[in-house]
Amino acid sequence: MNRQSQLAYQPLPEQNLWQNHQLQVLLQYLQDRSPYYKKLLGKHHVDIHNIRSLHDLSFLPTTCKDDMQQHNWDFLCVPDHEVREYTATSGTLGKPVTIALTENDLRRLAYNEQQSFLTTGAKSSDIFQLMLTLDRQFMAGMAYYLGLRELGAAVVRTGAGFPSLQWDTIQRLQANSLVAVPSFLLKMIAYANEAGIDLKNSPVEKVLCIGEGLRTADFEPNTLAQRITSQWNIKLFGTYASTEMQTAFTECEAGMGGHHLPELVIFEILDDQGNPLREGEYGELTITTLGVEGMPLLRYRTGDICCYYDAPCSCGRKSRRLSPVLGRKQQMIKYKGTTLYPPAIFELLNSQDYIKEYQVEVTTDALGMDDLQLHLFTDLTDEQCSNRLRPLLQSRLRVAPQLNYCSAEQMQLMQFPQASRKQVKFVDNRNADY
Repeated sequence: MNRQSQLAYQPLPEQNLWQNHQLQVLLQYLQDRSPYYKKLLGKHHVDIHNIRSLHDLSFLPTTCKDDMQQHNWDFLCVPDHEVREYTATSGTLGKPVTIALTENDLRRLAYNEQQSFLTTGAKSSDIFQLMLTLDRQFMAGMAYYLGLRELGAAVVRTGAGFPSLQWDTIQRLQANSLVAVPSFLLKMIAYANEAGIDLKNSPVEKVLCIGEGLRTADFEPNTLAQRITSQWNIKLFGTYASTEMQTAFTECEAGMGGHHLPELVIFEILDDQGNPLREGEYGELTITTLGVEGMPLLRYRTGDICCYYDAPCSCGRKSRRLSPVLGRKQQMIKYKGTTLYPPAIFELLNSQDYIKEYQVEVTTDALGMDDLQLHLFTDLTDEQCSNRLRPLLQSRLRVAPQLNYCSAEQMQLMQFPQASRKQVKFVDNRNADY
């Protein structure tokens, strides 16, 4: 392992010193090459030579996804002929953003995911089955593939969906590790039970889980994780990443938060006014990329609400750890005087085994207020489901949204709209008609 991959094991002051230097390198790069940041820094009269350390970050302006949506190509710092890959965000919160990567960016991405896999204890002797899409400009699929190649492990690219195909491949090739969306593992379990597959004798030992949280705020397994591991004795590892930051925070065996890779990204937790928060205080994750050539980011507000912890981990790493994400700032719902984030609703619905699938939809009512609806597929009658679910909603969330029932076919169409790269469990249709 090189010096950079060892940085997470160094004391925090050493990590910060290294990042202080890299921040200055980045600022000079942006000043020289980024049309967007050159204009932004000039607008705010920033002299980059006055920014000497992480403590000076607060003197720099922040950016957000709206900026990238409106000025996408102004973020590009290299000529077109140096771009080797175009990826894009999913468009969950509006117009998709294109992210251009150079050859060095692709190497950085491979290194990032190699380190993520190493964090989970993965080895070159593992056989990893990638149960996610590798097309449709999806960075994650490509990143995991590159990372496993860098690790030296064997890769099986089955793609998303079809539990029968996944199980057939697992059994034929004896894949001992998966990369998957955790809720899909419930479908894998259901199929195994129907097909007489013995989960206890499955070769699968561990799963790197993407797209959905596995832990509560106090790092205990959430309902989804409990439902999986109560039926299938496998180790689940959570990871948090985004297309824009091209970096991941991944859990180790201790399961006490996503480990920061200090050689790849600087992060801050900010309050609504942009002030930095201390350890354990929840705010908006804001990142500054290191080592990115194509579209580097400076103080980019992700919209995700979380906190961080400084204490060294039992795995030996001394880098900061990122908490489970409480929710996304833009997805906050204010319904009948109560503030909610979608993950809290998911947690409740996941805890009820009679709810087979669901989609949460928020719209704007005639008074301009948030209106919340739950679309449900259940094996109970509508009345039976309502009688069970409404008291739970009222007691745990303090509100009872409108319940709409649909068939399995209708739910499939809702959760997997045309051209979607992943299952859609939350739809924000606020202000669609007002």
